[in-house]
Amino acid sequence: MMEWIKDVFGTEKPIIAMCHLQAMPGDPQYDKESGMELVVEKARHDLLALQEGGVDAVMFSNEFSLPYLTNVKTETVASMARVIGELKSEIKIPYGVNCLWDPNASLDLAAATGAQFVREIFTGVYASDFGLWNTNCGDIVRHQYAIGAEKVKLLFNIVPEAARYLADRPIESIAKTTVFNCKPDVLCVSGATAGSATDPEILSRAKEAAGSDVAVFANTGCRKDTIEKILHIADGAVVGTTFKVDGKFENLADKDRVKEFMDVVHSFRD
Repeated sequence: MMEWIKDVFGTEKPIIAMCHLQAMPGDPQYDKESGMELVVEKARHDLLALQEGGVDAVMFSNEFSLPYLTNVKTETVASMARVIGELKSEIKIPYGVNCLWDPNASLDLAAATGAQFVREIFTGVYASDFGLWNTNCGDIVRHQYAIGAEKVKLLFNIVPEAARYLADRPIESIAKTTVFNCKPDVLCVSGATAGSATDPEILSRAKEAAGSDVAVFANTGCRKDTIEKILHIADGAVVGTTFKVDGKFENLADKDRVKEFMDVVHSFRD
């Protein structure tokens, strides 16, 4: 069941790097004077640094659209599509998208740009920094098929950042029922925020509960000194902050840091 991972990413235990897009039209921190040209320029810098550093895939996300929406505006999806469209000829590795925090918008963007996977919150009801956060997985998957995106792989973030399940459920229960009811391609386990370490114990419990047919990825906080331990448990990882200059969330990607990290990953795989 997990053979698709090697088919899509070309390897087992893939590292998906985040390409964090700058604030765009409609976002509070959007640089109106520099415009979308600066957004594209910085995205190009990060894409090339990540690719040349040796990551297995990249995921475009509106990470600087803070504070996030659970119903993403049209202008955000359109702006992200422009960025990916302008960079399309330069993308040499598999890529996905994530419109924070709107699964339907993420699928729309994937269908429009040819992305092979999306990561989102597809299940659960949460008390979050963004208010009461509800989902409807059945509606989302029907939308996926309605727009012809059924081949797009779904990465389910089951421990959303800045949020907590309204019901006090153990991770094993969440993983088991999500697998049974929703048939995810990947379960992603996160820390509290971008850059916060994924708890190895929670990751291990989720992996055991998910069984052998569903992949489990570490979703935040992987570093050069922890990635081997993480990959002993997880089937892959989504990595963002540690690839940036000085390991700081707000900075651009640093090719040398990417390469050093991926050298450790390649050694682990070998």
